[in-house]
Amino acid sequence: MPDWFSPDEWRAIALSLRVSAWATAVSLPLGILVAFVLARRQFWGKQVLNGLVHLPLILPPVVTGYLLLLTFGRKGFVGQYLDMIGVVLAFRWTGAVLAAAVMAFPLMVRAIRLSVEAVDVRVEQAAGTLGASPPWVFATVTLPLILPGIIVGSVLAFAKAMGEFGATITFVANIPGQTQTLPSAIYAFLQVPDGDGQAFRLVMVSVFVAMAALVLSEWAAKAVARRISGA
Repeated sequence: MPDWFSPDEWRAIALSLRVSAWATAVSLPLGILVAFVLARRQFWGKQVLNGLVHLPLILPPVVTGYLLLLTFGRKGFVGQYLDMIGVVLAFRWTGAVLAAAVMAFPLMVRAIRLSVEAVDVRVEQAAGTLGASPPWVFATVTLPLILPGIIVGSVLAFAKAMGEFGATITFVANIPGQTQTLPSAIYAFLQVPDGDGQAFRLVMVSVFVAMAALVLSEWAAKAVARRISGA
C-alpha cells in the first residue's frame, strides 16, 4: 500500500467510498420512481411529497441527523422494531449509508425528474398504440431516454454522499474505522495539534473526487445522449 496516507486516512477514504456507493445504489430505484411520479402524475399531496423530498436540502444537516436518530435510533420510532430483528443503524456504517442517501436523494431526484420532463410523451404513446404494455414502454422507451439524467443524478448523489458531514456525525458519530468518513476525518484531524497536514491531504482527495464526479457526469450524459440520438 502506498505511504501517501496513514492507515487512519486510508480507512476513512475506503469507508467513504463504500458508504457513497451503497447510498447511491440503494436510493436509485426509489429516486427513479419518485422522479417519475413527480414529473408525470397529478395527485393530492404532490407538493407535500415534493417538499419532503427536498427538505434535506433546506434543513440544517444536524437537524436531519437528529431526526434520523429519533426515527432509526435503537429507541426510535422505527429503530426499536429494527433492533428486535437485529438491524442496528445508529452508530454503524450502515447508518452512515442511510444518512448519506437521505442527504443526496434530492439531487438525484431533481436530475432524473428534469430528464423525465424532457421526454416527449407522444413517443411513449406511439409505443403504446403498437401494443406495448406500460411496463414494457417504460423499460424500452422511457428508461433509455432518461438514462442521461439517471447517470447525472447518480454521480451527483455519489459526490454529495462523499461530502456529507453534519447528518452523518449526528446519527453515527465519528468512530475511527467504523463510522469515520472522509469529512469526519478532516474534522477530527483539525481538532488535534499538527493535524493540518493530514486534513489537507484529505481535503485534496475530496476536491479531486468532487471534480472527477462532475466531469464524469457531464461526459457520461453526453455520451449516452449521442448514442440515443444516433449521432
